[in-house]
Amino acid sequence: MDHVLKRYLPRIEFDSYEDFRDNFRIEVPEAFNFGFDVVDEWARVEPDKRALLWIDDAGEERLFTFADMAALSNKVANALARRGIGKGDVVMCILRRRWEYWVMAVALAKLGATVIPASLQLTRKDIVYRAQSADVKAIVCVADEYVLGQVEEALPDAPSIREAIIVAGEREGWTSFDALIAGEPDTFERPCGDAGVTSDDIMLIYFTSGTTGNPKAVMHSFAHPLGHIITAKYWQQVREDHLHMSVTDSGWAKFGWGKIYGQWLAGACVFAYDMEKFVPAKLLQVMQDHRLTTFCAPPTMYRFMLQEDVASYDLSSIENFATAGEPLNAEVTMQWERLTGKRIREGFGQTEGPVLLATFPWVEPRPGSMGKPSPLLNVKLLDDDGQEVPEGEEGAICVTGLAEAYPPGLFVGYYGNDEATREAVGGDYYNLHDMAWRDSDGYCFFVGRNDDVIKCSGYRIGPFEVESALVEHPAVVECAVTAAPDPIRGNVVKATVVLARGFEPSDELVRELQDHVKRTTAPYKYPRIVEFIDELPKTIGGKIKRKLIRTNDGLDA
Repeated sequence: MDHVLKRYLPRIEFDSYEDFRDNFRIEVPEAFNFGFDVVDEWARVEPDKRALLWIDDAGEERLFTFADMAALSNKVANALARRGIGKGDVVMCILRRRWEYWVMAVALAKLGATVIPASLQLTRKDIVYRAQSADVKAIVCVADEYVLGQVEEALPDAPSIREAIIVAGEREGWTSFDALIAGEPDTFERPCGDAGVTSDDIMLIYFTSGTTGNPKAVMHSFAHPLGHIITAKYWQQVREDHLHMSVTDSGWAKFGWGKIYGQWLAGACVFAYDMEKFVPAKLLQVMQDHRLTTFCAPPTMYRFMLQEDVASYDLSSIENFATAGEPLNAEVTMQWERLTGKRIREGFGQTEGPVLLATFPWVEPRPGSMGKPSPLLNVKLLDDDGQEVPEGEEGAICVTGLAEAYPPGLFVGYYGNDEATREAVGGDYYNLHDMAWRDSDGYCFFVGRNDDVIKCSGYRIGPFEVESALVEHPAVVECAVTAAPDPIRGNVVKATVVLARGFEPSDELVRELQDHVKRTTAPYKYPRIVEFIDELPKTIGGKIKRKLIRTNDGLDA
């Protein structure tokens, strides 16, 4: 048990959160490679160990052992090497939740190449920007008409792309995945010398959402997967040889959090449901039928599943529910506990790192709290002068002590932007620009993005507190609270609300929601503007696009 983890963790079991925080260590080798040192190592010692159980809406099901993953990734590595892809080359993958993504990611790691996971929502302009920014050499796409069309429109302006590979289909001008690996050997020698990688080389680039300008290219080194041991083993609490499901698309960092790195390091089997569209009842049925052991999804999905008859599904096999991506409202976790007998363990982080704060095994979930800081990352709440704020006061969430020991898992900079890299991680701490406060027991509570905190008549109002108050009302499924300009107060609180079944928009309901917030929290925080909408705009990763709400750009009530 824990065969792979023992190679990197001097100690695996801990007696308390304080013991975990003070004594957890990761030993990072000079040349860690996830493909060889995790996937191939499991294949060597336990070739029949389950790695991935994949299903889709059409009823197809595929089970892959680590031996399967090792062999398939070797075939892909050989094929790409023959096409000139090697160490340092960049390959973009737009693959939704297709099983081929896992194979491709492992193969690229073995080659020493860099992968850019990308969303199905990218336009021609987005693809050109990424290709030009990172000198992308190849692109691998699922057979989706929109995606393929956008890529083909982008190719004339992305001359660096030499190879276009299609998965789960065929198309003129593209190489099919099946044809790519046909006849390739299923062994691949680990490159050494200059062709081999060190733990400091760049394995992965995520492009951020770009809400304040062009997206930044977040670089992670080959040591990055080791940081997700904390994410998977100690927050999601995955168990070796048991099924873990995180609901996310391969184009987002949450995929790295929940569907590959820490899970395989811990020897868990990843369960992947390649759903075309999120249908709450269908997801609950899948969770029941496949007897999952651990499960993680964005808060939005829990909120919509709570609109179904959750108690009628047998979820007793699931030992641990987790969530991240957006703050979790206390009302949601209390309802979930009432229906399932288990609370949801919240985790917090960014594209730039692994889980930074979480409700770890020794931390009793506290409704509304993100939990406590992860070990190694020295998370503190700092003021504008870089000083730690006292209990009860708001501060910026920061990863500190970078000059002393750079933690594995934290990003190493922004590709092609030395100035932004120096500003972010060139000093002693990395400021996430997310605001939180800490109680006397060390629990941290999210306030909002620094840019999202609403300044109204001299007051600072955190949107999450108002959102939490609103979702306690039975009429509200979910909502987003933002600032709206006001000629007298500067800004006022605005709530954009999705209503539960059986409720209709009305002036009377607006007043009822406003009065409810006044009773639940400080009266000055109530939303002076309430608008109703069918669906909040979100990324595939489940994060609310607050900028669109603030500007009313493309919103349909």
